[in-house]
Amino acid sequence: MTAKPTPGPTDEPLLPVVERQTGDSPKCAIIWLHGLGADGHDFEPIVDEFDFDQLPAVRFVFPHAPMRAVTINAGYVMRAWYDIVSLDFAPGREEEEGVRQSARQVEALIARENARGIPDGRIVLAGFSQGGVVALHTGLRHPQRLAGILALSCYLPLVDTLTSEAQAANRDVPIFMAHGQADAVIPYDLGKRAAKRLKADGYRVQWQGYAAEHSVCSEELNDIESWLHQVLADVC
Repeated sequence: MTAKPTPGPTDEPLLPVVERQTGDSPKCAIIWLHGLGADGHDFEPIVDEFDFDQLPAVRFVFPHAPMRAVTINAGYVMRAWYDIVSLDFAPGREEEEGVRQSARQVEALIARENARGIPDGRIVLAGFSQGGVVALHTGLRHPQRLAGILALSCYLPLVDTLTSEAQAANRDVPIFMAHGQADAVIPYDLGKRAAKRLKADGYRVQWQGYAAEHSVCSEELNDIESWLHQVLADVC
């Protein structure tokens, strides 16, 4: 179902979302952010791909990113978590305020799950491409321990601020990062360097590469399912 935007428990209004549940009275939640130009329906079909019969009920939340102009796409207005102002991947490529605004909007969705009875420790932040960028940014800075962070085909944003802004509560959060080796949108090496940086900082990163382009392949889905089983079984 698609939920209408309503005032959130933080200063940010809640984004409209698509929600799916694997059963009644969910005990855990997965907030999954789509990529540039897509919407919350993009990853909705994966719910039917996963076998969660051995887990308590899970609520999947797929928010729609705001509509905004994207500089590298000639200013075309589309769903985007932040503006991309340069074709290269040098620092400053992503518009900082857009990343931070999206992080606040994700925090509002986390707070709503709290209000619906699901604590932070039973919430996974997930995302693909731009969505993965925001999931990483938000999860590493979130002040309460999360169940996990799933970051697919993405990179680490605002690296210069991570050391000062990272929260101790999520220093040992399980992180699954994956990337297609033939990715022509976000280079494979960029994702790999992000995982290496986080590992060097002591984060619990599981890194996987796949013979794929800028997409999620079937082997990757199987590995994601196994990882989700592991992190959710530990907390739910």
